[in-house]
Amino acid sequence: MHLAHFDIARFLATAWQKQPLLIRNPWGDWANPLEPDELAGLACEAGVESRLIVRGRAGLTLEHGPLAEDRFASLGADPWTLLVQAVDQHVPDVAALIEPFRFVPDWRIDDVMISYATDGAGVGPHYDQYDVFLIQGLGRRKWRVGPRCNAATPRQPHADLALIADFAATGEWVLEPGDILYVPPGFAHDGVALGDDCMTYSIGFRAPARGELVEGWGAHVADALEEMPDAAADRYADPDLPLQDHPGEITSAALDRLHAMALEALADRAAFARWFGQMNTQAKYPETDWRPEEPADPAEVAAHLAQGGALRRNPAHRLAFIRDGAAALLFADGQCHAGVQPALAEALCGGALVLLDPSLAGTPGTAALVTALISQGTLVLDHGDDDDDDWAD
Repeated sequence: MHLAHFDIARFLATAWQKQPLLIRNPWGDWANPLEPDELAGLACEAGVESRLIVRGRAGLTLEHGPLAEDRFASLGADPWTLLVQAVDQHVPDVAALIEPFRFVPDWRIDDVMISYATDGAGVGPHYDQYDVFLIQGLGRRKWRVGPRCNAATPRQPHADLALIADFAATGEWVLEPGDILYVPPGFAHDGVALGDDCMTYSIGFRAPARGELVEGWGAHVADALEEMPDAAADRYADPDLPLQDHPGEITSAALDRLHAMALEALADRAAFARWFGQMNTQAKYPETDWRPEEPADPAEVAAHLAQGGALRRNPAHRLAFIRDGAAALLFADGQCHAGVQPALAEALCGGALVLLDPSLAGTPGTAALVTALISQGTLVLDHGDDDDDDWAD
């Protein structure tokens, strides 16, 4: 699927992170990629993040999965919503929904969450801290969008759900299959299913908070400093200590020296780049082991590449690269591979199906790198059959 009727440049200039936008069916040929029964089956599996929200007389109640197989039959007539996270990691046709939105850099893309709702169901008025494209897959859903919110916005009293109190809509639309609603970070929105079999695909994006960056990078630097051979000597020193009038005062000179120590340790941009690439490509669910039962055979990999064979990326793994002079740092599943040819890094990060140029396939080190990525579950040899989508658990 592709966005046949969508002006990307105009969207980025006028709507991206600025205002909500309704995009009436821009697809060349929209087809719903997953059936409701298949989604319900995923919600019953261990290791799949899912939630069930039921609207009863007492309001909304939240239940976390995995759900029992007979749970849906016991729901009765109350409106309910099933939310399943990261479905793109399990269903290739759902993962393909991300491709048209890769005008946003890959490192910002999170996952595809799917919502199934019965008539009148919804999760209530709320806002997210990230951008989201809400694609109507099946049925119809009425969306109301409100103003931009923040931490001071009043909330409804609810133990499990962060719902907005006194929600006042500024726009309202009914989405049909193939329609898309883009909602920037912070904007209030509320969706309600109109009829049964209402499925919505939410493509969400990541936006690291300043506090998360400071905490993560600071902890990484602190750990590295502790492992230095001369860590004990890397302490504050004042060999030219002057006599000061008030012993209780922390002087400006001392503060300047302390502040400089902290900033100098955190100021290494190259080290920050390597840390961020590793942190950003860590698996969303690291407890899931996607490695094959047997490590890849280097000779088989080399022969496959020499014959022009393709590779397929595991949608559960994240790839990114950073240019490093004449080479590149390739990041895969939290691991950093240094000294990679930029053209090879671009090819490996180019899409779900990777076909290497013969000049790259035969380059020394390429087969070894690909072998390592296959052994950690990031790639698989593509033989053009259905088995290529069967990733090891």
